[in-house]
Amino acid sequence: MTNEDIDQVIQIDEESFPNPWPKHSYFYEINENTNSRAWVMEIDSGDKKEIIAMAVLWLVLDEVHIGTIAVHPNYRGIGMGKIFLSEILENAFEEGVIKAYLEVRKSNEVAIHLYESMGFQIDGVRKEYYRDNREDALMMSCEI
Repeated sequence: MTNEDIDQVIQIDEESFPNPWPKHSYFYEINENTNSRAWVMEIDSGDKKEIIAMAVLWLVLDEVHIGTIAVHPNYRGIGMGKIFLSEILENAFEEGVIKAYLEVRKSNEVAIHLYESMGFQIDGVRKEYYRDNREDALMMSCEI
């Protein structure tokens, strides 16, 4: 992810989540946070690139926490999320990461299924984690 990608990333974020990140958070993650890894997946349509997925991860020692990850609605359900998550986890492994963590809305069955299919397991619940509706988050992790 680069500064030039942020407008497209924000569009995906806004279409994916009720509480999207503010623009300045992406600038911070790209330009100032040395533990951050900001990713995009893009397709090239010849004259321009279109971002179809985005993620921000934080590396801490030998662990990675997935802060946000989303696929553009037009590209969901065709395997792009699995390809994208596989790539970013492989890259994290190459940086010495052995375990990945994330939180996911308890109601987000599609994402939970994807994570479980990639080896993530449910470790616990963060009660009333999401501020928009006080929904619980499932804490998930996997060995990489």
